[in-house]
Amino acid sequence: MKAGAPLLTLLHLTDSLFPIGSFAHSDGLEVATQSGTVSDGAGLSRWLDVCLDETIGRLEGPALAKAWTAFRDGSLDRLVVLDAELTALRPSSTARRASRAMGLRLLTGWQTLYPGPLLDEVFALAQQGRLGPTLPVAFGVACASADIEQEAMALSFAYSRLAATMSAAMRLMSVGQAEAHGLLARTLARVPAVVQANLDGRLSGPGPESFAPAMDLAVMRQQYLHSRMFLS
Repeated sequence: MKAGAPLLTLLHLTDSLFPIGSFAHSDGLEVATQSGTVSDGAGLSRWLDVCLDETIGRLEGPALAKAWTAFRDGSLDRLVVLDAELTALRPSSTARRASRAMGLRLLTGWQTLYPGPLLDEVFALAQQGRLGPTLPVAFGVACASADIEQEAMALSFAYSRLAATMSAAMRLMSVGQAEAHGLLARTLARVPAVVQANLDGRLSGPGPESFAPAMDLAVMRQQYLHSRMFLS
């Protein structure tokens, strides 16, 4: 692959122009704003911290690294097991459906644009119903197939997830652009340390784990809102 090509491919993957439907999900933030759990900048900052430390740091980040490694090793059985584990760790059926919907759209689009023998096999597993895939698994597979290094992959995934949360917040609550980007920048400053911890433990460290009860409950309550902007 030509120099610079992986970077351009990564920008393509993470750009909002690439249609995976992430704009339709708030990951429970809509419930949190309506209930008053998140009502100002301080509350939003705490929400972003949980997104980074728990959702990305302990659940999606480790899964992302393991998916990248499994694909590069050609171990699709490990990929299937990882995907099932990641799905099982999400207590909310809404969150499970959302992750699989976004993951499948990402994988479908990526396989169409950048087909390859191993990527075609992963897509076939998805068509057979053996693989969701969840969003982190699909993202890891896409990056591995495009020769994108793990650190760049993890940083871009964390950014896209946090930026999507902030985008939802700006539609759900009274927060100006300057304040929103200031809060996002504060959280992004901690991303490299979280990513490095994930990469350091990608082989010997624990697998994905999840404990974010307040966020999980918010996602579960989303379907019962009288009126809503987001699917989750």
